[in-house]
Amino acid sequence: MRKIVRRHLGKVVAGAGIAVAGTALMVAVTLPGSAGADETGGTGNSGTSGSASGSAGTGGGGGQSGQQAAVPPGVVEQVPAEGAKGKGRDPLTDGEMARVEHLALSRQQLGSGEDVTGQPGPQRISVDLAEPEAAEADDPNAPRRADVSYYDYKNDTLVTRTVNLDTGKVERTGTQHGVQPPPGRAETTEAARLLIADPLGAGLRADYKDATGKELTSPDQLLVSSMVYRATPGAQPAVLDACGDHRCVRLFPKVKNGPWIDSRSLIIDLSARKVAKLG
Repeated sequence: MRKIVRRHLGKVVAGAGIAVAGTALMVAVTLPGSAGADETGGTGNSGTSGSASGSAGTGGGGGQSGQQAAVPPGVVEQVPAEGAKGKGRDPLTDGEMARVEHLALSRQQLGSGEDVTGQPGPQRISVDLAEPEAAEADDPNAPRRADVSYYDYKNDTLVTRTVNLDTGKVERTGTQHGVQPPPGRAETTEAARLLIADPLGAGLRADYKDATGKELTSPDQLLVSSMVYRATPGAQPAVLDACGDHRCVRLFPKVKNGPWIDSRSLIIDLSARKVAKLG
């Protein structure tokens, strides 16, 4: 049996469960198993065939009563075309999402903020259908609103704007510091890019090459999930003490069609664009 190689990063994880140990708390994280084409169930089909065969054998000439009824072919219904605007509590349509993103930020905000890569404009985190106002809870014709959340890396601020989709106006704006929603896909990708390029990513690169025989140069070569990391005062390297005010993440990389790679000890500070290792 091939031994798992331990390097600076840790080990290649082939199991489905990983316990994520935080500095001052334990967070249980279950990593999904690798889906395979062989995961099909034949038991149900064979059982049905056996039952039908037994019925036919005991039928004794009863015409159609001794025959197995034909099973009609399955029909896959087409997904209905999505309209430009939803109704009531329907999920936001693609058209509504595109429109609300355009309405949520003014030209000035687009130029003054900064995204996860350092480019102008805050980083979009999420777009969700907003809850109706209290007075509109039972009104079937209540206006549809959307909450759009952005993270401004220029000043580590979470900005949430509520847009009325009927009028096109921004009705509310909320600004919060130290609030860290789950990372978006762009943030996870950028964190992986920083880790791959950093000297502390040597173990990740070595484990990837050991698993695939190829060099790891891009996040596109991995399947990566992530979670926010918050600092506990005095319990980690000083370089990570700002995590919580800064946007910091921990990555769970997986080789495509291969094993998980353990990078639990490495934290990426997206605000400072630095990688640090937990003790």
